[in-house]
Amino acid sequence: MAEKNPLGIFSTRRILLPVLIGMGVAGFLVWRDLRNDGAVMADIIRNWTWQATGFLIAAMCCGIMRDLMYMYRIRLLSDKKLSWKQSFQVIMLWEFGSAITPSVVGGSALAFFIVSLEGIPVGRSTAIVMITALLDELFYIVVAPITILVVGSALAFNTNFRFDVFGTTFGEFQVFLIGYGFMCLLTVVILVAIFFFPQGFRKLLYKLSNARLFRRLKPKMEKMGDDIVTSSQEFKHKGFLFWTKAYLCTVLSWTSRFFVLNFILLAFSPVGEHLLVFARQLIMWIILCISPTPGSSGIAEFAFPLFIGDFMREGTHAAIALIWRGFTYYPYIILGLLVLPYWTKRVFAKSKENHSKKQ
Repeated sequence: MAEKNPLGIFSTRRILLPVLIGMGVAGFLVWRDLRNDGAVMADIIRNWTWQATGFLIAAMCCGIMRDLMYMYRIRLLSDKKLSWKQSFQVIMLWEFGSAITPSVVGGSALAFFIVSLEGIPVGRSTAIVMITALLDELFYIVVAPITILVVGSALAFNTNFRFDVFGTTFGEFQVFLIGYGFMCLLTVVILVAIFFFPQGFRKLLYKLSNARLFRRLKPKMEKMGDDIVTSSQEFKHKGFLFWTKAYLCTVLSWTSRFFVLNFILLAFSPVGEHLLVFARQLIMWIILCISPTPGSSGIAEFAFPLFIGDFMREGTHAAIALIWRGFTYYPYIILGLLVLPYWTKRVFAKSKENHSKKQ
């Protein structure tokens, strides 16, 4: 059986689907707002100020800070085997993969392939991607309950979000618990696989490699298992400073991402409850992590006014949602499309060169 090319995930259909879904939902919501409250947006545009522009620039800077922290973190986890240039390309393609795949999968499955093609052993690449996911999940597991306790659960969950499944209605709190539970489960799995019982993970890979479906990949899967055990030992011996840096980068990255919205809101109207906005975003993001659509497209645009609507003027919900996605989602599709051809040419040329040297 021929091996599938992982780059097949970047098909035109996969790229266009989330864009069309997201833009379609956003377009409908903008049309609805303009039809009902078009005068509000017209008034905002007429009275636009340099201060409002400054807030949008601040939002853009937060987005850049988020990516810089991601780049620093992956360099740290790779022991600086990835240059800043490589780190930028890996993060952009990782985000690109997240944007065109369902949120439960995200870009992590593709990230194993991307990082390994940068010259890092497959097992080590797997450990890096899994630890990256672990750090992200730990941010939510730790920060979300603390923030909700500080602002008060009554305010944090005071939205009109409802989700119907087979006649049963779930509110935001119930869906939040499902998403939070999924994150906790994923965290436990990664901790066990990488830090507590990597030999068991290697044994599982060995057994899978004997199955008919994976027999062609047996040598690679066995080497991957050995590399994971080796990487586990290396990561377990990393000092307190290493893990402090890694987690602080994670906290700064996600905080910067969330403050993009806070600054966008300030561009349109005064906002006094920034911590509550932050808490609502945490809840919304945890719910979106179990979204079945690529990059949560459509669902994010729909959920946005339900969670953040209390902080926006009537008639501006859809426009702000579109700007928010324009800062945090669509740029990664554009940058991914620009980076992909150059990255593909570079890594595959390097792979052919290494193969020729071996011969």
